Amino acid sequence: MASEFQRIKLHAMFDAFDVNGDGYLQEEDFHALAARWGRLPRVQADAELTERVRSVMLAWWQQLAAAVDTDEDGRIDMDDLLAMVDRLGALREAVTATADTVFDAVDEDADGHISRREHQRLIDVWHGREIAVGTTFDVLDRDADGRLTRAEFAELWVQFWISDDPTEPGNYMCGPLTGLPIG
Repeated sequence: MASEFQRIKLHAMFDAFDVNGDGYLQEEDFHALAARWGRLPRVQADAELTERVRSVMLAWWQQLAAAVDTDEDGRIDMDDLLAMVDRLGALREAVTATADTVFDAVDEDADGHISRREHQRLIDVWHGREIAVGTTFDVLDRDADGRLTRAEFAELWVQFWISDDPTEPGNYMCGPLTGLPIG
């Protein structure tokens, strides 16, 4: 059963993924997401990374569809997604595996770190539009060195997808959550 915090977090994810805004997640939404992520400069410049990004986006759809599309109509609504909450902990390995691809896509200068600017790009691509993030990066950057390492990013990414603890910084990896203070 989803907590109120998980509902808020999953609703934000649902809105970002429902590219056509029809109230359902469908395979074509994930193809559109792959195209949106494919416009990132580093992804555009690297055919192998383009394929990895596309594979990750479509794997997200396949995981969701297999887990919650019980009537096999090719559509997942918010209630279907909320039904998946109890299974999130078991997906830790799959979530961690996607972190590397997302990191590589967002690390524009390929320096092995995500800067504040690169993180802003992640949030904007995630939502498909510019998002005011306030102090989100500062919450994520716990050692205040102005960047996220691959290991820090992976930990935050797993928190975003799996955590039910609003105090964990990774919950804000993809931007502020409506109605909740950051930090």
